[in-house]
Amino acid sequence: MWAFRLCAGAAGVASIEAVKKTKLAAITTGALAGAATAAVASYPLLWRQWCLTWGATAEETGNAMPGDDLLAEPDMLSTRAITIEAPPSDVWPWLVQMGSGRGGAYTYDWVENLLGLDMHSVDEIVPELQNLDLGDVLPVGSNGPALRVEVLRPEQALVLRSADGQWVWAFTLSPLPEGTRLVSRNRIATPGASPPRRAFNFAVMEPGSLIMERKMLLGIKERAERLANTRCAGRSIEVRTGADVSAVDGQE
Repeated sequence: MWAFRLCAGAAGVASIEAVKKTKLAAITTGALAGAATAAVASYPLLWRQWCLTWGATAEETGNAMPGDDLLAEPDMLSTRAITIEAPPSDVWPWLVQMGSGRGGAYTYDWVENLLGLDMHSVDEIVPELQNLDLGDVLPVGSNGPALRVEVLRPEQALVLRSADGQWVWAFTLSPLPEGTRLVSRNRIATPGASPPRRAFNFAVMEPGSLIMERKMLLGIKERAERLANTRCAGRSIEVRTGADVSAVDGQE
């Protein structure tokens, strides 16, 4: 009998625990859904501007950039920027080798590849990918858009445009005492998009673009600064070696 009561009591406790877990799961799901709804609802007022201008100053956001004239009235316009502690000469090589089957995009490759873009970001400068010319095409996946080089000013500006003309992507590099200011601007048009599609672009694609582009800018920064440090270390070794040789010559 005691065994039956013990089992019954245990079953009752288990039943209570199951109810508690179910309620907790429902509360958690509801809270997450509420948070997501609140985030979407607050996006236009509270953080859309930050999303579209991450890292950029008000001046950079308002400045004209090469390529602005290629798509005058975009449906989405973002200007994002980052300061890199490396000269433009160490930043530029990473830009010109971007693309599918090339240097990748320095962002979340696994996300890009879920979308079929075949991106594999490299961590080194690929010499054979450095000779970029006006009119060259950078692939974005086997079935994705191809981006044509419209403006090419070595170590200053690079502008790419999709074949349909609905996407213009511009980069500018400005030298700073401490390195380089890299600014990235996307101009995207969605003519003929349905209201649901526009809502999806607004609520999902815009925030998603920040996640991917922020990672890309940080990826370029990391690679360029590592390259600059490597060059600096090499020059230091050369200087020290030269000094040692001079000292030996002096002793002789």
